[in-house]
Amino acid sequence: MIEDNMEPPLLGLEGASPPAPEWFTRALAVPFESYSVTVDGAAIDCRAWGERGKPGLVFFHGNAAHLGWWSFLAPLFAADYRVVAFSLSGMGASDRRAAYSTELYIREGLAAAEAGGALLAGPPVMIGHSAGGMPVFGLAARFPDRLRAAIVVDTGLPGPEMTAKPPRHTGRTYPSLSAALDRFRLSPPQPCENIYVADYIARLGVVRQDDGNFAWRFDPRLMEARDLGDSWADLAGAKVPLALIRGERSWLSGGAMEQRMRHTAPAGTPFIAIPEAYHHVMVDQPLALVAALRTLLEAWA
Repeated sequence: MIEDNMEPPLLGLEGASPPAPEWFTRALAVPFESYSVTVDGAAIDCRAWGERGKPGLVFFHGNAAHLGWWSFLAPLFAADYRVVAFSLSGMGASDRRAAYSTELYIREGLAAAEAGGALLAGPPVMIGHSAGGMPVFGLAARFPDRLRAAIVVDTGLPGPEMTAKPPRHTGRTYPSLSAALDRFRLSPPQPCENIYVADYIARLGVVRQDDGNFAWRFDPRLMEARDLGDSWADLAGAKVPLALIRGERSWLSGGAMEQRMRHTAPAGTPFIAIPEAYHHVMVDQPLALVAALRTLLEAWA
């Protein structure tokens, strides 16, 4: 297990953006629509790429994250799909709530998909990373008519198999953007070679407050005010095509967690390991993840 004493990936850049490869720059240049949808009184921040009327893809991000964890990969599917990414309530530019739950996240995802035109060609494919896999499992088990298939990327579920430490959300603020970026960390801790990805998601995850200080765009109460439900039962009860992707080096989804998931998932569920990827697969091996997703989508099509 990697200890939480690794040097932050953006430390020392003094607020400057590192160079990025051409594919990444091209992806960010793909036009998208920004929109908001209100779910149970909270405004949910959304983006959509591709033409309305094409098959839908809907991306759920992980804990204390935001739509930017997918928005540099979503454009790579826009030629063939209507793609939607959104920030769950309490995270990103979406509103905060008094309490959070998997059930709320499911409703937020369905509302974002409908408002973004991802349902016009029929039920979409739902894709979730980390904690974002839990509402995707819930959709697959309890709302099978609302999605065509489900893909879950490096999700660990509650139980004795979970070895990750709960993240610490202190609500700390910083005097400058550079100071905030210097402190950005991946959680769970892991190496980060593609610092251009880390820089992109960090910049979308910070906001300047009225007092001039900078803070991360998530509710510090997120973990203590959340009901995750029974995701193990949802995994066992999935009624649509389902695939599980993990980072081959991820200690969150490996070992006993992987074995229990293999025994729990419906028979025939593919388990795909991305080489040289840790928990944050889209940060470590973004193009390998895209290739795996495209392969699954083509097979199901």
